[in-house]
Amino acid sequence: MRRKVAIGGGAALALLLLTVTFSLSTGSANLPPADVWGILLHSLPGADAWLTPHWEVSSEQIVLKIRLPRIALAILIGAMLSVAGAGFQGVLRNPLADPYTLGVASGSAVGAAFLMLTGLSYGLFAQWTVPVVAFATGLLSLALVLRLARVQGRLRMETLLLSGVVLQAFFGSLVSFMVSRSDKVINEIVFWMLGSLALRGWSYSAVLLPYLAAGLIVMMGYARTLNLFALGERQAAHLGVRVERTKVAILVVCTLMTAAAVSVVGIIGFVGMVVPHLIRLLTGPDYRLLIPLSAIGGAVYLLLADTAARTLLAPTEIPIGVVTAFLGAPFFAYLLRRRSRSRG
Repeated sequence: MRRKVAIGGGAALALLLLTVTFSLSTGSANLPPADVWGILLHSLPGADAWLTPHWEVSSEQIVLKIRLPRIALAILIGAMLSVAGAGFQGVLRNPLADPYTLGVASGSAVGAAFLMLTGLSYGLFAQWTVPVVAFATGLLSLALVLRLARVQGRLRMETLLLSGVVLQAFFGSLVSFMVSRSDKVINEIVFWMLGSLALRGWSYSAVLLPYLAAGLIVMMGYARTLNLFALGERQAAHLGVRVERTKVAILVVCTLMTAAAVSVVGIIGFVGMVVPHLIRLLTGPDYRLLIPLSAIGGAVYLLLADTAARTLLAPTEIPIGVVTAFLGAPFFAYLLRRRSRSRG
């Protein structure tokens, strides 16, 4: 097992490094790769003694203040959404579950949009506390989805996604209503609906890093328990798992990571469904390996999606939520079709 973790982790980290290299060297500014990496090396302490700058100051600003912070944010957001999706799928035993399809992302966006509409995010509530409000509304949406999907005391998987779609539409309408009630922050609220990593500096990565670190530690602690959940809740209970308490803990942690991500970059769909499913196909269902690889895979996936979003129609930028939905919706349809056939 340790050898498998080492090989899988090493390959995933190598892929992430290649993706970061590609993303740093790609953009509408058409900077030479040699200049990009020269700028990075020159930013290291003591590099002035052996490296003479031959690039323009604007190039240095693009690399260090635009591309690099955006890449760091994409890595954090992709890892958070992917790990959250893996947690939802493990607890609910449904490969179609993720923060977007369950309505948690839309519910979190309601809280963030409300703060923007009322102006509280710039006064009493600062950027550190916006994720807390988004977490509260995201947790509420999750509770409502689970309540709607429960029939006669049992959670019906066939109604779970339908409940998520219903609440996603409802919370989406609330966000649209907020857009219609404001002229000053309409562009910022629309940002939450489409998702984007643009104009987000290092401070936002500093906000998200503790959420990812805490969530990843907790989820790794529950990795063996999630493996037992795959056998069924009754079997897991017989093996000593406190089923209901564990389900609540994992769902709360996954909702918190989702809410923190949404509060910074808006609604980005299907990352938490596509990445864990692909990792599961490649490495198997063991969550001790699935969770860390999902974090790295989510970072790679979102980084590639963001690179495509800012380069395909350059200088016009496509909202990253549009790119992930374009890729994820057919994948969702494929999984839904395959699940229906297997049941038939």
